[in-house]
Amino acid sequence: MIEEVILVDTEDREIGLMEKMQAHREAKLHRAFSVFLWNDKNEVLLQQRAMDKYHCGGMWTNACCSHPRAGETLQNAVNRRLQEEMGIACDTKWTYSFIYKADVGEGLFEHEFDHVFFGRFSGIPQPDKNEVSDWKYVTITALKQDVEANPEKYTPWFKIILAEVLDKGILDHWLGK
Repeated sequence: MIEEVILVDTEDREIGLMEKMQAHREAKLHRAFSVFLWNDKNEVLLQQRAMDKYHCGGMWTNACCSHPRAGETLQNAVNRRLQEEMGIACDTKWTYSFIYKADVGEGLFEHEFDHVFFGRFSGIPQPDKNEVSDWKYVTITALKQDVEANPEKYTPWFKIILAEVLDKGILDHWLGK
């Protein structure tokens, strides 16, 4: 099956479909989502991308990130990919959106209108090993320190989102601080 992404303009209006790898080679703006999950200790769930992912293999990132399919709502896509990647079913809520562009190596670019969802999950993920090589819960303090000391270990979009949720007080609001 050919995987396609939904091309969008800077207002997130659909303007077409494109094969996923072509969109990443040509740095076309497309719709995406990123999911952050917090346990009952307010630790964030991270996944380490499988080594053979088409980009950013072996890097740490948020619980789940992907693209909705044509005709699929963002919420349905989030639920589907959380289950497929991490073996997780939980409630999530859209938190904010942003646009970013990043060179992810090997002639590929992520240029995404990224919708960020937050949710609660305190269980043990059952990840698909083709998608995820490892996972862990970490405190925000430990995470900030490690991202500062070892930025190369984390995906570009994760570092952007982490900085934004910390700088804009989104995280404090979400965690009820």
